Amino acid sequence: MIPPSLTRLPTPLAPETLPQHTPLAVQTRDGLVESVHYGSAIATAADGRTLLAAGEPLAPFYPRSALKPLQAVAMVRAGLDLPDELLALASASHSGGAAHRDGALRILELHGLTPEDLENSTDLPYGVREREEWLSGGGHTTQLAQNCSGKHAAMAATCVINGWPVLGHLDPAHPLQQLVARTIADLTGEDPERMSTDGCGTPLFALSLHGMARAFGRLASATGPGSAEAAVAGAMRRHPEMVAGEDRDVTELMLLVPGLLAKDGFEGVQLVGLPDGRAVAVKIADGGDRARMPVTVRILAALGVDTSPLARIASAPVLGGGRPVGLLQAADFLPSPETCNAPEAP
Repeated sequence: MIPPSLTRLPTPLAPETLPQHTPLAVQTRDGLVESVHYGSAIATAADGRTLLAAGEPLAPFYPRSALKPLQAVAMVRAGLDLPDELLALASASHSGGAAHRDGALRILELHGLTPEDLENSTDLPYGVREREEWLSGGGHTTQLAQNCSGKHAAMAATCVINGWPVLGHLDPAHPLQQLVARTIADLTGEDPERMSTDGCGTPLFALSLHGMARAFGRLASATGPGSAEAAVAGAMRRHPEMVAGEDRDVTELMLLVPGLLAKDGFEGVQLVGLPDGRAVAVKIADGGDRARMPVTVRILAALGVDTSPLARIASAPVLGGGRPVGLLQAADFLPSPETCNAPEAP
């Protein structure tokens, strides 16, 4: 029997509660618009000024896994000290390849921990090729294979370093999560509008695209010894294959644009930081993944970044009978070039 709660229609949201998104990407088939992806986006200067915006970038949203580099900064501030490839993994939504699973295990073992100390959810590897290889070898859902295992291994390790309880470290009241919350507020310049729980089990904060862009600009432009932001950003840049994986657009973006820092998140989220402190934040309203990168590349081009190496991820062909008959590409959502290239404040 179906529970009564599942047979009742949910109460519709009032129109004023819906973000005022705008068309960001369009798919055409033989000249006819077939699909439209709405969303919001923003680019900020190093001082936090808005360089360009579309939709409603000040509306609260859940950044999902785009929060991971910020969570990693909190852990480094708390004394976490890992080799670069493992610190990059602590900031990752990895594909679940052998290097990723082994790396998460190394983080645990370096701190006297085992996979039983992980508190994230179980899953199959996120990458298509990695999942197929895992299943063909008899693999099943595990915490190490789940795409957030690097972050969770690092969280458990940070607890050991500080003498905090490892058990229950995902509780929002735990000292680790309190530190993470303070760090995110510091980097974004915002107090979260509300809290929830991410798919992997960690506390999740509702922030604005503007706040997230400001945070990524700070990470990407951080320099100097002893800076947790510089440590995380440097590790991600030096090991982009650990941040995502082979055939992942985030890894490709960092490989092809020197100095760029990138992290995606479920439900159509993309964050990018540039070495000069400028940053881009994108949210695709329908949560679809395919529109995220074409929109991001269009904004980077408007900011004067050389995007010629990014042609493969800037658009995608639409096939009919095995041949191209259309295109998925960014819509014409940008303001004037003069606004996009406005000079930064001294």
